[in-house]
Amino acid sequence: MKKELINEIELEIRFSELDPLGVVWHGNYFKFFEDGRDALGRQFGLNYLDMYNNGIVVPVVKCNAAYKSSVYYHNRIMVTTRLINTHAAKLIHQYEVWNLSTNKLSAVGETIQVFTNSKGELQLNIPDYFMSWKRKNGLA
Repeated sequence: MKKELINEIELEIRFSELDPLGVVWHGNYFKFFEDGRDALGRQFGLNYLDMYNNGIVVPVVKCNAAYKSSVYYHNRIMVTTRLINTHAAKLIHQYEVWNLSTNKLSAVGETIQVFTNSKGELQLNIPDYFMSWKRKNGLA
């Protein structure tokens, strides 16, 4: 049984992502994390619209980031996203953001999402749709 799925994407830093000092504003790392989750979902056949159409909503309930080195305008970054396999009814993603212009680790982070139904009610068991997806991807 696999313990995690991994995706890597490259992005170029845009001017709109900088703070007044010319470095990437810290809050944008959470957007990079979301880009990574979305890319991982596309790679492995799991996207938010499909989950929604199956009555599942997955809000982020916890997120954190630790910043290691600065990233600047036009730097290229690589976002590595790992979906950590768990028996709990939640999604755990871990991230690394690498500055490809300097070959330095820029940030690490983690997000936790829970399953709710379309009414926002917490689901304590893994939804059937997601369990089927886990089996298909060797996670169950």
